[in-house]
Amino acid sequence: MSLTPIGEPRHKITTASLREQKLHHQPITCLTAYDYATARIVDEAGIDMVLVGDSLAQTMLGYENTLSVTMDEMLHHVKAVRRGVKNALLIADMPYGSYQIDPKSAVRERRGCRGCED
Repeated sequence: MSLTPIGEPRHKITTASLREQKLHHQPITCLTAYDYATARIVDEAGIDMVLVGDSLAQTMLGYENTLSVTMDEMLHHVKAVRRGVKNALLIADMPYGSYQIDPKSAVRERRGCRGCED
């Protein structure tokens, strides 16, 4: 694995660059972050992907399981992580029940993420 040294310019990670890494049998890294500070550290460490998982329901919000987290709660954390990530590919879970009804409902819920580009 070749991480970019701290302070060196890094390229934005995209699905295309991840595909190239896979084709060249290069390791792909992914870590979870739920806040700005952690996202910055993870991104600056050269991690390829940052996940905002629905596990934040338990780890950050104190719910008993992941079923209780709402789209608004997920978006709050995704927006904070987006501000901390400059190069890594950002991935976010959709909460349980936000996409199971039908594809139109999933797209309608996803549109709530417009502010993720802050």
